Amino acid sequence: MKRNYQKELDALIEGIGEGEPPRLFLHSCCAPCSSYVLEYLSQYFSITDFYYNPNISPEEEYRRRARELERLIGEMPAANPVRFEEAPYEPGEFLRAVRGLEDIPEGGERCFACYRLRMREAARRARDGGYDWFATTLSISPLKNAEKINEIGEELAEEYGVKHLPNDFKKKNGYLRSVELSRVYGLYRQDYCGCAFSRAERERAAAAHSISHKED
Repeated sequence: MKRNYQKELDALIEGIGEGEPPRLFLHSCCAPCSSYVLEYLSQYFSITDFYYNPNISPEEEYRRRARELERLIGEMPAANPVRFEEAPYEPGEFLRAVRGLEDIPEGGERCFACYRLRMREAARRARDGGYDWFATTLSISPLKNAEKINEIGEELAEEYGVKHLPNDFKKKNGYLRSVELSRVYGLYRQDYCGCAFSRAERERAAAAHSISHKED
């Protein structure tokens, strides 16, 4: 039977008692995806929001998304502390992780390798920092495979000895709320996932759409 990760998260949150909030190390891909997740989870956790995305290309895009996330954290009220942490830009790490998968369509094994790369670094830092949990904002996107994200998270939890927070943040209208919050804070919303491959796919689709309109 297919698991409901949102229900698992709801049950976990219900078990959080009074006192010091548990510490969550949260990998974030961008400000729009982080907005709802931070609004939601900061009610229950003290969060370090970790920007680690060596997949993003070009570097200008990487920097722009990082600054938007940092701005959001500075402007959006949170019930418990939210701290921003940015990793160095290391695109070579992404290229090594997806070597041999360059021609796989968007949403397949190349993307899964990219999830794992970013989540592994989050798990490692969560362990080293003594955090209670780690997670990623990636599941908020309707285009991302929440089942695979949680599967990878559980594997990394075993490997690094730090608990993975089950999640499917698009549920409970999470994605729609992220769109609303993006409007409220005037967030930059990119039109491709981030890597050079997704950008090329977006450009091909746009070109095909343009041609079809001309033919009409």
